[in-house]
Amino acid sequence: MASDHFIGADVGTGSARAGVFDAGGRLLAAAKRPIRIWRAEGDVVEQSSDDIWQAVVESVREAVQQSGVDPATIKGIGFDATCSLVVLDDAGRPLPVGPSKDPARNIIVWMDHRALDQTRRINATRHPVLRYVGGFISPEMETPKLLWLKENKPEIFARAGQFFDLADFLSWRATGSLARSICTLTCKWTYLAHEGRWDPSYFEAIGLGELANEGFRRIGTEIVDIATPLGSGLSETAAAEFGLLPGTAVGASLIDAHSGGVGTLGGRGPDGERSDPQSQIALIMGTSSCAMTLTREPAFVDGVWGPYFGAMVPGFWLLEGGQSAYGAALDHLVTLHPAYREAAEAAAAEGRSIPDHLEQRAIALAGSIEQAAMLARSIHVVPEFLGNRAPYADPAAKAAIAGLGLETSAESLVRLFVAGLCGLCYGTRQIIEAERAKGVSIETVVVSGGAAQSPLLRRILADASGVRVALPETSEPVLLGGAILGAVAAGSAESLAMAAARMCRIREEISPAGGDVAAFHAAKYQAFILLQGAERDIRATMSGLGAAPAVSAA
Repeated sequence: MASDHFIGADVGTGSARAGVFDAGGRLLAAAKRPIRIWRAEGDVVEQSSDDIWQAVVESVREAVQQSGVDPATIKGIGFDATCSLVVLDDAGRPLPVGPSKDPARNIIVWMDHRALDQTRRINATRHPVLRYVGGFISPEMETPKLLWLKENKPEIFARAGQFFDLADFLSWRATGSLARSICTLTCKWTYLAHEGRWDPSYFEAIGLGELANEGFRRIGTEIVDIATPLGSGLSETAAAEFGLLPGTAVGASLIDAHSGGVGTLGGRGPDGERSDPQSQIALIMGTSSCAMTLTREPAFVDGVWGPYFGAMVPGFWLLEGGQSAYGAALDHLVTLHPAYREAAEAAAAEGRSIPDHLEQRAIALAGSIEQAAMLARSIHVVPEFLGNRAPYADPAAKAAIAGLGLETSAESLVRLFVAGLCGLCYGTRQIIEAERAKGVSIETVVVSGGAAQSPLLRRILADASGVRVALPETSEPVLLGGAILGAVAAGSAESLAMAAARMCRIREEISPAGGDVAAFHAAKYQAFILLQGAERDIRATMSGLGAAPAVSAA
């Protein structure tokens, strides 16, 4: 077993990645490829399943080559991906899902919000199924997207042979198995895992009764636990593409954030002791963020998705919070400032990213990392550029900023950047407080994703939320989650929990500072709540005026 290796393959919003891990969870090599994305008016965001598959193939081949391991020692692979909707015909060919009529554009991306009206109408039914998505379906989920497709592209809806969650598409493409993961279907498709069934009355009530009438054959009739070995492993075709052996075990897939949860929760702390996953919340920070909490008993938290049974770790209920824009919100925020170009040039000269450059400037201006948050004393940001995912389930929410002046200096950009970090952390605090109000015990936030590598963000998060913040040893916990799937599917570990205990470790923990710092964040958090509420009140005030007039070209 010591010579066994496992691959995690991850598809995010902008890229596909793959990592090769040894049996102890150590990353040996990783590779990355960009994936194409199309955007159009009406909140349309689309991708190509063929393009994504090719990016995964190239990433896996390069990672294996760089690792130097014998492909024969790779015993398992696991896939994860964004919760995007893939549409194929009966022959497995892509079908167009939008106005372009381009069959290459056959994926409605998770962040596509074209189905806002369908979402509103589904929520108006108040169907009991919605109780298991925090009370409100989200336009990020699949049934609103399916309803949009039926109503706006009925010929495509009728021709579709399979509707896949992207993660399940990858495992199908690798193995030929039509089995769906309990993770994807429970979290994004309204499958009732705790009862082991779809609810036909829900689909009839929302206008998708044909899916129930046909026995759910196009969305999943074989639903399996996470990491279940699929089919006969890698098919001859997929194995040749990857440069691996046919029959290599493939574990039933995960949503990308959930893979990060598997790759972080329940591992060993700095003291070597196994952590209690029920006392932790996994915060996966990328373009968006997801906050994953495990409980033994179902907890119903308004505005927080779930509770989902067995959707991340078998035997546990899952609560899923987070925000639709996280890294994307911070990136967009700083581009609004007049000094952005100057900062971009300075960052390039230093060989840093713009956030890294601004972080170093913030620490230098404040004198210490502990005092850096104080730079944002007079400016407040609610960074909800793409709505509020949790705990308000309000996709129409918008960002709000208070305290802007006429400053154009690089220092004022640093202050805005720090205010954005604070706003992101207060959003996480709201989720923690909403869950604690329902009896969920949270002692530690385990962070992962690109933003997790920021010492300043970890410091502000600990102080703003009032809980410990832990950083995993691996720099790629999402990829590690996929490798854990492969290890379990290959029989190298008896369960996800046993694999996590062997392969996941925490590098460091920081505790809240308390004292004056805690008082500062308490006041600033109240300002955040006031500003967030004001934005909602303004929308309500303006909602009676009807749509804005169209602007005609001169």
